[in-house]
Amino acid sequence: MRELALIGIGTGNPDHLTSQGVAAIRGADLILIPRKGEEKSELADLRYQICARVLGSDARSRIAEFDMPTRDSAGDYLDGVAAWHDAVAKAWTDTASEVPNAHKIALLIWGDPCLFDSALRVVERLSPAPQVSVVPGITAVQALCAAHRIPLNETGAPFIVTTGRRLREGGWPEDVETVAVMLDSACAFQNLAPDGITIWWGAYLGMAEELIVAGTLADAAPRILKTRAEARARHGWIMDTYLLRRRPA
Repeated sequence: MRELALIGIGTGNPDHLTSQGVAAIRGADLILIPRKGEEKSELADLRYQICARVLGSDARSRIAEFDMPTRDSAGDYLDGVAAWHDAVAKAWTDTASEVPNAHKIALLIWGDPCLFDSALRVVERLSPAPQVSVVPGITAVQALCAAHRIPLNETGAPFIVTTGRRLREGGWPEDVETVAVMLDSACAFQNLAPDGITIWWGAYLGMAEELIVAGTLADAAPRILKTRAEARARHGWIMDTYLLRRRPA
């Protein structure tokens, strides 16, 4: 693995792929696609569709699948993440080494490789270190705001992007009125006092199955919980994010 391209592919719409991403796919000797179990086979299928669109009949011969390691959620969070990153780096290396003369490797990264994605931290564990390039992609936060037709921030005002775990444990971040929340399987918005808060929620953003709900937190939260549970039961998995905005005191 002499060169490694991390290519942002957006949030589920093949049209999110940029011309830069197309060129990076075409320049790769081998594209690694993770398997995450049958319930998330749609995510692998989408990556195959993108490769077929870009590479045509040559796509299958330039793809190798690997089993995506799972993170151990028991014990210390950061230790579990570090061990998971080690396992992912080994999976990349082992898979690439099975293909002769595959020196330029590409990974298709959901969303953007630089926002709430582990790929660049996994890269730090590769030895010898490859030459790395990053192709930016449309993030879930961008797709969410586009779906709801809202600006991400108020005029001249800051915002913060955080995780459900941090929102649940620390409450509303200080000195901001707009909070974008990712990686929240437990719906941490339930722990907030709803007065004065508006929520914009979306799942499967960019995909044909896209779902969106918006309103005051008090009104929208029950609808989001019901919609989310039904969608997860139907698909076997769910990827969602949401934006919260609080009126200033």
